[in-house]
Amino acid sequence: MSLLHTSFYSAFALSTLGLAFHRTHLISALLCLESMMLSLYITLSTWPIETQTASSTLTPILMLTFSACEAGTGLALLVASARSHGSDHLHTLNLLQC
Repeated sequence: MSLLHTSFYSAFALSTLGLAFHRTHLISALLCLESMMLSLYITLSTWPIETQTASSTLTPILMLTFSACEAGTGLALLVASARSHGSDHLHTLNLLQC
């Protein structure tokens, strides 16, 4: 495995660990999700170049599109929760209340 693969795998693993263990603010969870999507996008972009196939060149564009939609939805939820609860702390959010 090359150094490039190792760096992408470690970036994905570190962002997964960050999402799992640092869950105090909603913005930190969103940043961890975005770093996961970025590492997946870069990996999917370099994969057809390494394998020299043209069949999977549309996959990174679809991944980037879904990532942008996820980021927009996450920021909208962040603004809505900050307006309704006063902060973006995850412990103030309660799913049992309306």
